[in-house]
Amino acid sequence: MNGQLPKAWNEMVEKLSFVPAVVKAIEKIHDTSWSASADKHDHYEMVYVKKGTATFAIDGIDVNMVPNSVVIIKPHKAHKFIVTSESCELIVLYFKLNGKKDGSHDSLTDFMDYIEDESSGSHIYLKLSKKNDIVHVMSRILRERMKFQLWGDFLSCLLIMELFVLLSRALKQEWEQNSKNRNLKLHELLNIAKEYIDNNYAKELTLSQVAKYIYLSDSYFAHSFKDKFGISPKSYILKVRIEAAKELLENTDLKISDVAFSVGFSSQQRFNDIFRKYTEVTPLKFRQQKKTEKINRE
Repeated sequence: MNGQLPKAWNEMVEKLSFVPAVVKAIEKIHDTSWSASADKHDHYEMVYVKKGTATFAIDGIDVNMVPNSVVIIKPHKAHKFIVTSESCELIVLYFKLNGKKDGSHDSLTDFMDYIEDESSGSHIYLKLSKKNDIVHVMSRILRERMKFQLWGDFLSCLLIMELFVLLSRALKQEWEQNSKNRNLKLHELLNIAKEYIDNNYAKELTLSQVAKYIYLSDSYFAHSFKDKFGISPKSYILKVRIEAAKELLENTDLKISDVAFSVGFSSQQRFNDIFRKYTEVTPLKFRQQKKTEKINRE
């Protein structure tokens, strides 16, 4: 860095888990005639689209870029940029994260650890508003890199740290919103599954069939269903069948075996075992009790 820096700088560097460094910041305008081969490098590349549209092919995934969108491409990920409008105006920022001597904190995941999974993959995409603070800070970094003034590198470093804070907030907000949307959709799907069981318990019904009906994996469906209703899907199916069997035993003269088959059990023996587990009496004993109660009432 040029010139003498404040003494506080060294102290701040010592306390940081990582020190961001701007490699390059440029502004570009391309049209559809522009082309380049796939690129791969050891630093992060952050691209903001000011005007126009484009597609980034990143590690085999197409990312459609529109005005006021940002993509951060992680190191060592092959990517190619294709303009899809008459012209496309961009701000491109290349940066590295220089960790402490122990080598820790060498990736963006350190300031995005609130994200629960690896779904960000090879890149991170955000849709911003035109006057978003992230865009403002990127523009300031670009101006500083172009001016070559005293302490310009120092200020660029501070600005990129501010950029990381803003990115973290934006990503957290987006994740929380997506989580709410996922939870809302999951809530609806589980209600549909419950209604499906209520309407189809008499058929040969399995957990896999119900999960497939609402396009969820068996394990995720079973876990989510129990979280929402406090009972596993398998237990709920049996509970619904037993409740239906109790109605038939009390209000009809159907044979026990016919009752068993009517509510979805494949054998009378299994029906007897499950019924006794849930009611502590056999189906026959339950029917006799209900008849006795009815006579006493009359």
